[in-house]
Amino acid sequence: MQLVNTIAELRQIIGQYRRQGERIGFVPTMGNLHQGHIELVKQARARCERVVVSIFVNPLQFDRAADLAAYPRTLEQDCQRLTGLADLVFTPTPELMYPQGQAQQTTVNVPCIADVLEGALRPGHFRGVATVVCKLFNLVQPDLACFGEKDYQQLALIRKMTADLNLPLEILGVPTVRAEDGLALSSRNGYLSDQERSQAPELAATMRRLAERIQAGERDFATLVAAASLHLDQAGFHTDGIDIVDADTLNPITERSRAVVILMAAYLGKARLIDNQVVPL
Repeated sequence: MQLVNTIAELRQIIGQYRRQGERIGFVPTMGNLHQGHIELVKQARARCERVVVSIFVNPLQFDRAADLAAYPRTLEQDCQRLTGLADLVFTPTPELMYPQGQAQQTTVNVPCIADVLEGALRPGHFRGVATVVCKLFNLVQPDLACFGEKDYQQLALIRKMTADLNLPLEILGVPTVRAEDGLALSSRNGYLSDQERSQAPELAATMRRLAERIQAGERDFATLVAAASLHLDQAGFHTDGIDIVDADTLNPITERSRAVVILMAAYLGKARLIDNQVVPL
């Protein structure tokens, strides 16, 4: 496994892969890897001769400096986890990715998706995500890129950006990896205390109960959301948002909607946990 931190070296190695006619799979990450990330890498490995993983804590997608500073940097452990799975790990710095500074950086905005739901709660976040992913796609030039379905809106955003800009690669959504008790694996879980970790699976359990009620035919979504929010708050969470929207467009549900997606976000202590579930109508 090669560790690369310059664009020149990255392009040299990618060029070798291309000359050899090898298919390239790519997994962009911010490091602090868990089993969910490893599953993305395994899915890329199953489909491609070469696998590239990037580890870059992207300052452009953070709206609070304190959150950026506190994000765990665990490069040595991450590389150990990737040994035998990835061929190349790209570890750029902010100065390499944004040589003129963030304020002067050309950005990518994905209309409609970027400013609703999670985007409305975190202004500018998805612009930062789209910009860095677009830059990484241009640098790595993959045939396939893998993203987790846990970040449902992010996956929808990346798919739209890729289609709108005619980028020549396939986007693969990989199902959420969960702990045995149902909690979606996330780097944020590391912020949970032991007590909070024991409470955390209730987020997924509440989501499943919502899905069951929708599958049973209930359509008063506002009442369902209010009840679920109250339950989570009483269970020790601070609900940050529960949305039930069209699974394909992320817009409000219409008579034409074929499926809905339940999008969950709640604080438990310092950790902001998210989850989602698609429910056919």
